Amino acid sequence: MDKSELIFPAIDQIPEKYRIKFPIKQREYLLNGNIENWYGEFRDVFSPVYIENSGKSDNYIGSYPMMGSKEALEALDAAENAYSHGKGEWPSMTVEERIGSIRKFVLLMKEQRETVVNLLMWEIGKSLADSQKEFDRTVDYINDTIEALKNLDRESSRFTISDGIIAQIRRAPLGVVLCMGPYNYPLNETFATLIPALIMGNTVIFKPPKLGVLLHYPLLKAFKEAFPKGVVNTVYGRGANVISPIMESGRINVLAFIGSSKVADSLKQLHPKPHRLKSVLGLEAKNPAIILKDADIDETVKECITGALSYNGQRCTALKLIYVHENIAAEFVSKLSSEVEKLKKGMPWDENVKITPLPEPGKSEYLTELINDAVNNGATLVNPNGGKYNKSFFFPAILNNVNDKMKVYHEEQFGPVIPVITYKDIQEPLDYVTNSDYGQQASIFGNDPDYIATLIDTLVNQVCRVNVNSQCQRGPDNFPFTGRKDSAEATLSIYDALRVFSIRTLVAAKENEGNKKIIHDILKDDKSNFLSTDFIL
Repeated sequence: MDKSELIFPAIDQIPEKYRIKFPIKQREYLLNGNIENWYGEFRDVFSPVYIENSGKSDNYIGSYPMMGSKEALEALDAAENAYSHGKGEWPSMTVEERIGSIRKFVLLMKEQRETVVNLLMWEIGKSLADSQKEFDRTVDYINDTIEALKNLDRESSRFTISDGIIAQIRRAPLGVVLCMGPYNYPLNETFATLIPALIMGNTVIFKPPKLGVLLHYPLLKAFKEAFPKGVVNTVYGRGANVISPIMESGRINVLAFIGSSKVADSLKQLHPKPHRLKSVLGLEAKNPAIILKDADIDETVKECITGALSYNGQRCTALKLIYVHENIAAEFVSKLSSEVEKLKKGMPWDENVKITPLPEPGKSEYLTELINDAVNNGATLVNPNGGKYNKSFFFPAILNNVNDKMKVYHEEQFGPVIPVITYKDIQEPLDYVTNSDYGQQASIFGNDPDYIATLIDTLVNQVCRVNVNSQCQRGPDNFPFTGRKDSAEATLSIYDALRVFSIRTLVAAKENEGNKKIIHDILKDDKSNFLSTDFIL
């Protein structure tokens, strides 16, 4: 394979059902229950998929609004007014009523499946299968969140009597939530914070990621129709222009952000009352695989390729550093190289495609710099086609004999570069995990239960998930997803997210006849949405 083989299609080579009428000029944004039109500055959107036309390449697919502080603060006002110190229509609703709105949103969202899936392919280069999976998984996540809230509501419907005090303990919303998701899972990971924040009674300001903006456009109408005015508001533009004034206002109660720790730290520092700000953060990771000398090499190679190269390695949960024992290193690297070379490259809609274009501008050049730096410091580029690229197409590269003098050892490559380190003493990979700035996950590959048990007991105090003979990953969504050190703040899962975006609140009274009568009368006539023994079947 040479560079000329990494080619892009002409328009007539694109299947009709995957074509979208470009360019899409998005003028609309959602503010205070209305879909408004924007007449100011726009930012152009370029696809990682180029279309060849008469020897020229074009990847311009649309544009979106570039708002400023005025519009950002209008969105904040709308969200704050809708919350109204907890007295607004949305936070005052019963759980059953909020669930009804979420269900309506899901029905409207599903009508846009084909459009959103196509935009996922065009905007971020995600394969058709993975784009469909992201949409469907998001729908499943919403439905599972509804069921989890129903269970939580049933648990909270009873009273507790302790030391002469009658109490009912429920969960209450926190206020205004700023949601910002990542480009690699712009739908799923954004909704993994936005939906639980909403269903618990908070109001939301939502800023799409810089890459993957247009795919949210078809859902604006669904948000408008499903929720009361001001409950969901969208902002677009440079972070300095729209996010900074929102944070500096001190009126944001929860920051839900998935991205880099550097950006998260800068956002938190803008808030004038940090003790009033709750942060829900999913940040970087540099997850290692530790391959023991008794590992099943064929199965380990299979898992490592999936772990390192799913969606071209653009996942925080990807395997980003592979430690392999010296006894099996040569065989492992040889088989890894052979299998990587077989991966199908192509357009996102191609059947069984594994390698697709990268959406980040300049990413191919950055990955090339990592490879050159590693080679200059003693690494070997193993696979014949590793590192070859054409614009946004980049063929995966395996680097052997990586060491701590190389950038790729320290930096989260977030792309299809696989660094391999041969170790003799198990303390080498364990020291790496201990000294790393990140602590999300690790994978162990081997077959000795006693030895694996020892490693597990060491690693669980450094990372938040240890995977045995399997890749690092987020799911299933009912499992906790979090990290230590610079990798996360707070825990996300269907169960945990409901608690992250709410706070335990209780009503208590001394156990005497007068108070019993008051509580009885409130319950009998359904006078309170909070103090209630009703629950949802």
